[in-house]
Amino acid sequence: MGTTATFTIGELSRRTGLPVKTIRFYSDEGLLPPTDRTDAGYRLYDAAAMARLELVRTLRELGLGLADVSAALTQSTTVGELAVRHVEALDEQIRRLRLRRAVLRAVAKRNSELEEVNLMNRLASMSDEERKRLVDEFWDEMVAGLDVDQEFYRRMRAGKPELPDDPTPEQLEAWIEFAELVQDPAFRALIRKMSETQAQQIQDGEFQQPAEAWRTHWNEWMARAQEAVDAGETPTSERGQALAADIAAASARPDQDAGSAEFRSELADRFAASGDPRAERYWQLLAIINGWPPVATTQPAVGFMIAALRG
Repeated sequence: MGTTATFTIGELSRRTGLPVKTIRFYSDEGLLPPTDRTDAGYRLYDAAAMARLELVRTLRELGLGLADVSAALTQSTTVGELAVRHVEALDEQIRRLRLRRAVLRAVAKRNSELEEVNLMNRLASMSDEERKRLVDEFWDEMVAGLDVDQEFYRRMRAGKPELPDDPTPEQLEAWIEFAELVQDPAFRALIRKMSETQAQQIQDGEFQQPAEAWRTHWNEWMARAQEAVDAGETPTSERGQALAADIAAASARPDQDAGSAEFRSELADRFAASGDPRAERYWQLLAIINGWPPVATTQPAVGFMIAALRG
């Protein structure tokens, strides 16, 4: 009667290509129990053990830990269940690696100092929920305790940063700048002041008419102002003053004189307060982060309208 072929660790190593040290480690950990031992106590393994070793190698190459490999071999969990868990872990690892790569690209581009590198890495590693929470907390603080136009602020806080799993260096830089912006005390003070001004205007009954006029005519006014800028017109030109007159007429309440210098100056102040370039930058950065169409600057057109109203 024939006997089953067995192999020493050295022979198993030659047949599988795995180092003797690795096979001995698996055996010591209970993943590859010996089939038999020689009279001298050396471990022996049969063909079934060789197949088991190949499975252990495969699972380890897929990144499973020793505990998961052991669970699969003892069938306390299926390989399929382990695979599902491992895919989820790999997806998260890949996401973090992509972010790390993007951080390094941004660091190389900006030639950042060590402190900035640490900040960039912390910001880049935030989850989508953490990024959205940062924005929600920002707007919560901007309107806390104020009676403001809820629909206006609903639109303001609706835009949330959603950084892709594999962001471009530009998207990552935009997110870092965005996060720094909403945490900047000066910017927070600016937006809070805008909110307080709006609340006071609502309380004084001075908000509804200008706000409605801006919602209705803003795009038209912007287009006319930009056309004048492109044509080299001055704010005091006939075109500039016609635009100023239309803005004032649409914004004035029945009890206000749209032609008075005082009213137009107050209106220009409101335009200037709401047209701060940092507020515009907020939306430009969100567009880059989220892959939206670029948000062109409105500063030249807004500046033209302000100067025309003051003119």
